[in-house]
Amino acid sequence: MENNLLMMTTALPQEYKIVQNFGLVTGVTCRTRGIGGKFIAGFEALAGGEVTAFTSEMEKARYQAIDRMKEKALKLGANALVGIDIETSEVFTGIVLVSATGTALVIEEKKK
Repeated sequence: MENNLLMMTTALPQEYKIVQNFGLVTGVTCRTRGIGGKFIAGFEALAGGEVTAFTSEMEKARYQAIDRMKEKALKLGANALVGIDIETSEVFTGIVLVSATGTALVIEEKKK
């Protein structure tokens, strides 16, 4: 568990029970490339293949959205985030929204 926060894209495993359900928490970020990044990306696009200038920005945005979601869950007192979903969408030309959403829970292991 990271920062005592169990995180997964799936439902809660059977060996745990839910003590408290805080509901959905979401972390969001919007990203764009500056003029220099767009210039470099333009050259990469001409050559074909991966546009690394945008790939690195999308990775940063993904981590930032996840971190914001985690912060909200921890502030609520959660020790687990389940059913995590990460989505992206272009909100304006060249501006990408990345959101991370999950269910914040307090869980404990079931007694055997």
